[in-house]
Amino acid sequence: MHFKDSLNLLKKITFKKAVNTFSLLWSYHQSKSSGYSRIKGKPISIAIEPTTSCNLRCPECPSGLRSFSRPVGMLKAETFENMLLQLKEHLIYMLFYFQGEPYVNKNFLDLVKIASKHNIYTATSTNAHFLDEETSKKTVESGLDRLIISIDGAKQETYESYRIGGKLEKVLDGTRNLIKWKKKLKSSTPHVIFQFLVVKPNEQDIPQIYELAEELGVDEVKLKTAQIYDYQNGSPLIPNNSKYSRYKKLENGLYTIKNKLLNQCWKMWHSCVVTWDGRVVPCCFDKDATHQFGNLNQESFDNIWRGNNYNEFRNKLLISRREIDICTNCTEGTKVWAED
Repeated sequence: MHFKDSLNLLKKITFKKAVNTFSLLWSYHQSKSSGYSRIKGKPISIAIEPTTSCNLRCPECPSGLRSFSRPVGMLKAETFENMLLQLKEHLIYMLFYFQGEPYVNKNFLDLVKIASKHNIYTATSTNAHFLDEETSKKTVESGLDRLIISIDGAKQETYESYRIGGKLEKVLDGTRNLIKWKKKLKSSTPHVIFQFLVVKPNEQDIPQIYELAEELGVDEVKLKTAQIYDYQNGSPLIPNNSKYSRYKKLENGLYTIKNKLLNQCWKMWHSCVVTWDGRVVPCCFDKDATHQFGNLNQESFDNIWRGNNYNEFRNKLLISRREIDICTNCTEGTKVWAED
């Protein structure tokens, strides 16, 4: 099943996209060697935010906590089409997710359909509470290539300990609906992934998640380590099994991130994030969009991507990544996905 998904992704790569990818790789390695930012080409991957709104209240999520310092809202078609017009010839992968629940935006699947028609691999992440019969059918018909379903417990008790306000049975029903419509429409997409965020209250449920996935016909299971904001003094969410944790305990009893925080980051050369209102930010760790390089509603993407603000950020990262706030709790360059 993974082979089919990989092959589907490879089919999105045109000669022009391949040349662009090579240019990005070349400039990235040149930048690492020289310690000075150079950028050739446009991003091959982008995350765009359908909305900041969410129906759940997960404890380590700004959407769930309703704690954003930036405006809350819905992605407009004009903002999306403006971005797509400028990047469609170079993009290989588009993730319709940053913060919030994508399906809260009623136009979300219409935007997926537009991106799919431009031969871009499309993906999203959902809590699956909105996958009723009609929405599941429309999801398959949209051409969405990958659907990540967050399922953080095999029992309601463990599921709701993190997915506060959520119903596990709704997630399972939504998954059944989606798989059913894939079969009815004889579609190989979307590639369905059960994503399990491993925290202490649910780590004992890992074997059952694999069983559920097989029973329902899910294509893949991925175990994800949890990002915890105040991790230094420990947290009731840090798993007992250290291989499922981004953090390690020191001899003094405090915790530190496992990542060595090398002064490099491929993401800064090949991808970026666009918020619902057009702000361009470096990556998914900048949840409050504190590092804004520009706004697509006010200037061209090319000016932003090659602009002074973006290059100053890349330069700072090459000199001392530890001095950038959003990098200090980052796992880029380490093994984020853990396998049971």
